[in-house]
Amino acid sequence: MRFSVDALLFDSDETLVSSLASVSRCWIRWAADHGLTQAEILAVQPHGRPAAAIVADLLPPERVPTALAALQQAEIDDAANGGVVPVPGAQQLLASLPVDRWAVVTSGTRRIADARLAAAGVDAAHIVTVDDVTNHKPHPEPFLAAARLLDVSPERCIAFEDAPAGLEAARAAGMRTVAVATTHSARDLASSADVVIPDLSAVAASLSDASVEVTITVP
Repeated sequence: MRFSVDALLFDSDETLVSSLASVSRCWIRWAADHGLTQAEILAVQPHGRPAAAIVADLLPPERVPTALAALQQAEIDDAANGGVVPVPGAQQLLASLPVDRWAVVTSGTRRIADARLAAAGVDAAHIVTVDDVTNHKPHPEPFLAAARLLDVSPERCIAFEDAPAGLEAARAAGMRTVAVATTHSARDLASSADVVIPDLSAVAASLSDASVEVTITVP
């Protein structure tokens, strides 16, 4: 499968970087500190949502700021201690792209995004985080902001995402979508994506005139 585009946009966690083990450790400790069970956290559908929104659903308003700050610091510290690695194929794919042809679009904060990308050896010149937008995924605003940042048309972008909320956001922005089946089954992602892949090792990119030619090997 081939796409001719102007830019590639990537979610961060479980799309470019594998942080699931780190996230799980931090959330388990945080939940225990606040008297919450795993079932209570899963009930608010946490995947692909900003931590601030999740914590606000779980705790009284007066407890949210302190609890959120503690969680975010724990995630930053864990990333720095080797808790994050690149997803297979990520480094090779990014190395083949000019810096002005790709961006990271994440529901994480700037501090957490910087910590995890750095831990995985991903040097991103362009990043859109939850701190940069008013509306988070599944709203299209984060992806539209990334297109503006790169000065390209949304319709000429292809977005890589592992979560249904992210795929919904990219599709609403008018972009082609590639689902990375690292956290959800291919069947759960297929309805929101043009193609589903196991990881970024299935993707190759090359420059052709003014475009980027993206080739995806479907398993």
